[in-house]
Amino acid sequence: VQLQASGGGLVQAGASLRLSCVTSGRPSRQYAMGWFRQGPGEEREFVASISDNGGLQRYGDRVKGRFTISRDNAKGTLYLQMNNLNQEDTDVYFCAAARIGQVPTLAYNYNWWGQGTLVTVSS
Repeated sequence: VQLQASGGGLVQAGASLRLSCVTSGRPSRQYAMGWFRQGPGEEREFVASISDNGGLQRYGDRVKGRFTISRDNAKGTLYLQMNNLNQEDTDVYFCAAARIGQVPTLAYNYNWWGQGTLVTVSS
């Protein structure tokens, strides 16, 4: 499975941004998928995950209520809608896929990773 994340950029605080992650290889419907983020010298932080059929979602405490994860298995694409961004959301965002179908929140549960897309939120 190959993952390609995109959609990052520079925005002002309070703005919205939508990240996308296109999968190729095996059908994405076979995998749970998630978003993580990581800053320099920091551990990878769980952002959100979604089950293989899209019926279950989980969110990290810092993004709950502001971010929404979704997927379109017909297009093989994962999304992360980010609203009301603040400076603490500045990070490199990674999409990932896991063989299990539920909603894993730990990075080591994921088998494949995209290359990351940078989100920068200015004041």
